Amino acid sequence: MFRGSIVALITPFTEDGIDEAAYQSFIEWQIAEGTHGVVPCGTTGESPTLSHAEHMRVVSLCVEVAKGKVPVIAGAGSNSTEEAILLVRHAAKVGADAALVVTPYYNKPTQEGLYRHYKAIHDAVDLPILIYNIPGRSVIDMNVETMARLAGLRNIVGVKDATNDLGRPLRTRVTIGPEFCQLSGEDITATGFLAQGGVGCISVTANVAPRLCARQQDAWASGDLATMAAIRDRLAPLHRALFLESSPAPCKHAVSLLGRSDPRVRLPLIEPGEDTKAAIRSAMVHAGILE
Repeated sequence: MFRGSIVALITPFTEDGIDEAAYQSFIEWQIAEGTHGVVPCGTTGESPTLSHAEHMRVVSLCVEVAKGKVPVIAGAGSNSTEEAILLVRHAAKVGADAALVVTPYYNKPTQEGLYRHYKAIHDAVDLPILIYNIPGRSVIDMNVETMARLAGLRNIVGVKDATNDLGRPLRTRVTIGPEFCQLSGEDITATGFLAQGGVGCISVTANVAPRLCARQQDAWASGDLATMAAIRDRLAPLHRALFLESSPAPCKHAVSLLGRSDPRVRLPLIEPGEDTKAAIRSAMVHAGILE
C-alpha cells in the first residue's frame, strides 16, 4: 500500500503564520525529485505547535498538491482519543489516503488502553491508519502483541516504527505477516530496516535529500545493493547532523541552505547553534547536495 521514501514534511513559517506558497512549492519539488509519499503534520511538521485550524489547513494544502500523484498520509494523532478522531475525520474529509496516528504521549496508557484508543479511532472513521510507535517521544512502547491485535481490524494497515530496534520489524513480520506495512521512522537504520522486513521509511532526511532517499529505496526494491550501499554511506553524516539538536530545527536550517524554506521554528524549539550549522553544511557537502 505504502512504500519507499515518504517524507515527513517540514512546515514553513513566516512571522504571521504558515507560508502556504512555500509549503506547496516544497511539496511540488519533493514529488519532482521522486519522493514516493508525503506526511503533513507529523512531528517534523511541528504539529505540537500548530493550532487545530492550522493543522487542518496544512493537511488540506498538502492534499491539493499531492493527491493523485503520491500518497498523502496525514499526521492526525493526539494523546486525547476524541481529538485524534477529530483530526482523522478531517484528513478523511479532505481526501488524505491514510492517517498517521502516534501512540498517546504523556498519558502512559496500558497496552489495553492503546488497543482501545486505536480501535475507537478505527471505528469512528473509515480511513487506513498507520500506527506511529515512537517510545523516545511518547514514553510508551506498543508491543508486537498489541499491534497484532490491532492488525486484525480492517483499516489498521501498518506502522511507522521509530523504536530504533532492528529486531522489531522481523518479529512484527513473523507475528502479523508481510501484508502489514512496516515503515521505518529512523533514517540512520532505514536500510537495515528494509533487510528485516520493512518496505520503506518515513524520513526526515528526505526533506533535504529527496532524490537520494528515493533512489536508495528504489535501489533496494530493484536488488541493486551496491547503489543502495553507496547512497547509504553518502547520507550517513547527514542523518546524524539533522539530529544533533531537537528536530526539526536542524532540518529546517538545512532546507534553508537549499533556498526552499525559511529556517524559523516555533518555541520551545530554537534555531541550531553554530557548531551544528557547520556540521549540517559539511554533511550536505559530503552527500553532494551542496557545494
